[in-house]
Amino acid sequence: MSQVTIYMDDDTEHRVRGAAAAAGVSVSRWIADLVRARTAATWPADVVQLAGAWGASEDDPRAGLHTGDDLPREPL
Repeated sequence: MSQVTIYMDDDTEHRVRGAAAAAGVSVSRWIADLVRARTAATWPADVVQLAGAWGASEDDPRAGLHTGDDLPREPL
């Protein structure tokens, strides 16, 4: 595990220490958790659950449109 030095003004440090104490974790853990959350490469679970949650809108020009079957491929 690596160490990182950061610089912040006194007010910010006080707020970070208070937030970490309120969360019941160390300042290092609080900052690491914040960085992980802000740099996550995945969507939050509540956003993922929205996928496919609604049908086509009547304003969607593709609503109810049947495009037909695919044509057979030509042999190469």
